[in-house]
Amino acid sequence: MRRRDFLRNTAFAAAGTLFVPAFMKPFEAMALDELSLYKNLVVIQLSGGNDGLNTVVPFGNDIYYQKRKSIAIKPEEIIKLNDMQGLNPNLAALREIYDQGWMTVINDVGYPNPDRSHFRSMDIWQTGSDSNQFLSTGWIGRYLDSNCETCKFPYTAIEVDDSLSLALKGGTKKGIALKDPNALFRNTNEAFFKQMVNNSKDHLDENNLGYLYKTMIETSSSANYIQQTSKIYESKASYPTTGFANQLKTVARFISSGLKTKVYYVSLSGFDTHVNQIQQQGNLLKQYAEGISAFLNDLKQHEKLNDTLVITFSEFGRRVEQNASNGTDHGTANNMFLFGGKLNKQGVYNNAPNLTDLDNGDLKYQVDFREVYGTILDKWLDVNNQSILNKKFQTMDFI
Repeated sequence: MRRRDFLRNTAFAAAGTLFVPAFMKPFEAMALDELSLYKNLVVIQLSGGNDGLNTVVPFGNDIYYQKRKSIAIKPEEIIKLNDMQGLNPNLAALREIYDQGWMTVINDVGYPNPDRSHFRSMDIWQTGSDSNQFLSTGWIGRYLDSNCETCKFPYTAIEVDDSLSLALKGGTKKGIALKDPNALFRNTNEAFFKQMVNNSKDHLDENNLGYLYKTMIETSSSANYIQQTSKIYESKASYPTTGFANQLKTVARFISSGLKTKVYYVSLSGFDTHVNQIQQQGNLLKQYAEGISAFLNDLKQHEKLNDTLVITFSEFGRRVEQNASNGTDHGTANNMFLFGGKLNKQGVYNNAPNLTDLDNGDLKYQVDFREVYGTILDKWLDVNNQSILNKKFQTMDFI
């Protein structure tokens, strides 16, 4: 069979599942009723460069209002966290989360010599590279390469989407991307797909077809394992009717059913707010906050919150001063949110951004984002961060 016909006719091509085959043992042989005791990491990407200053608002600093005369959040609308900073009113759903001690805000996260290109800065964040270093593997992908306990299985890292981000691609192993586990299960159980898998043994040593057949075997096994394990999950939690909330609902289903997955990846796009920022960003922040609130309360109900750490990042922040179109242009350092039931330092982690000491109109970073990654690798995923990030980064005490 020609490779083009093979790809066109298989359900695998339509499933949107991207990963490199690594282990041929059938996943179905694993005990499906054994609940996972793993710590779960959920990475949330806000694509487009979210404006951190209008997310966690430095209302106690007059410079903020001087620089943003028409897009600044009014002091009386802000959900105050301390005397200096507060949340955008569209993040109201996070007020209870914050008060419960399930939330940490880290200010001014960035990296040296920042890049203002969406694509390049996102690559830097996803690979954990220096700004002048180009890597073809992601930081989570290299974690999969590190031979953690379950890293031989593609579903050790799952992205709830149609395609796999660079962050989850390693040198020898990759995660799996799926938007709808039921659809993937149906596709891999179609007669043609199953026939191709059953006939694969004669082609596994071939270069091109062997690769594809092995991938199909792992896709089928992963789909069956995910479907059979996660179908036991029943939640009474109420989620908003948004795509982002539905992604988190899928993650909650996987976590609460005991799926042997350590890392989940979801995203929310649309944060490139050059024009008329207030409404666009406000709508997105509302989706984000309401989805996060439902997700964390769902995990709490199923006693999984203490085993879960959620981090939120965007590829960069925005400039301190608004532009002429009632928006903001690409900036540098930004805030990160962390959520979980076992945060060591809740609330606002470090000082508010310094608006008097800027780098050509942009915020200076206080925290290298790889210090956050390094802390998670060392303290949450139990692997030496130097082996993943290619240099040793000091750890923090948020967990």
